[in-house]
Amino acid sequence: MRQVAIVTDTTACIPPEYVAKYAIEVVPVQLIVEGKTYRDGIDITPTEFYALLRKAKTIPTTSNSAPEPYLTAFQHAARKARQVLCFTEPSRFSAMFSSAKVAADMAKNVLRDTAIEVVECTTAAAGQGLVAIAAARAAALEKSLEEVKKIAGGIMARVKLFAGVDTLHYLVKSGRVPQAAALVNSILSIKPIFTLNHEGARTVGLPRSMKSAMDHMLKLMNKAVVKGQRLHVAVMHADAPGQAMEFKGRITARFNCHEIFITEFTPVMGVHTGPGLIGVAFYGEES
Repeated sequence: MRQVAIVTDTTACIPPEYVAKYAIEVVPVQLIVEGKTYRDGIDITPTEFYALLRKAKTIPTTSNSAPEPYLTAFQHAARKARQVLCFTEPSRFSAMFSSAKVAADMAKNVLRDTAIEVVECTTAAAGQGLVAIAAARAAALEKSLEEVKKIAGGIMARVKLFAGVDTLHYLVKSGRVPQAAALVNSILSIKPIFTLNHEGARTVGLPRSMKSAMDHMLKLMNKAVVKGQRLHVAVMHADAPGQAMEFKGRITARFNCHEIFITEFTPVMGVHTGPGLIGVAFYGEES
C-alpha cells in the first residue's frame, strides 16, 4: 500500500493510459443530452458526445455535482493508499470543489484511518490533468502527502493553458457570451483564443481561422517558455483529431518536449465550447 493516492474528475482530460499507469481515480461528470443522462467516460466517450452535440436540438447540460461519486472514488483510493489527495477545477467554474469537500467530510465516518485532502486547482481541463499526473508520479515514488502537495502546487503555478474556439454558437447558447459576440463571430469568422489561470478566463487573441489560432498559440507558448526548457505538454481537441495531430507536430518541432500527448477536450466543458476546439496546456521544468 502506497502513501498517497490521487483523485480527480473527467474534466481533467487525462488519457486512459495515464489513468491506468498511475492508478488515478477519476470521478465521472454527468451530462444530460436531450433528457438522457450519461456518465462521462463510462456511458459515453468524447467522440460520441460531440457526434450527439452536432445533432442535438437543444444544447446539452451538465448535472449538478453530487458528493456521492467523490465518496466512491475516495473509498476506491483508500484501498490503495493511506492518504488521498483530490484535485478539482476552480470553484468559480463548477460546484465540484464543494462536492468533493462534502464527500471528504462524509468519508470521516467510513474511512476513519484515511486522511483526505481536496485541492482547488488554479487551472482546468488538461492543465488540471497535468497537475494530477505530476502528483500521481510523485505518489508513485512514495513521496509523503506534503511532498506531493508541494510538487503539485509548484506545477500548478507554472501551468499555462490556451484554447482556440471554432465557433461562439455554443458559448452564446450557454449564456457565457452575449448574442452580439456571435453576430461578430459569424460576420468576421473570428476564432477566439482564451487563456485560463488563477486570474480567470480571458481572451488573448482573435484570429480568423483555426490555422491562425494555432500560429498565435505557438507564439504565446514561445513567449512563455525559456529557450531550451523541457516541457510537459497536453494538446486538447474537441472532435478535431487531425488538427490536434498537426498542432502536436508543430509543437514538437519547435520546443524541447520531455512529454507531449493528445487528449480529447472533456465533454463537460465542450458543452459550452462546442466541437472544433484546439488547445494546449503545458509547463516547463525548473532548472
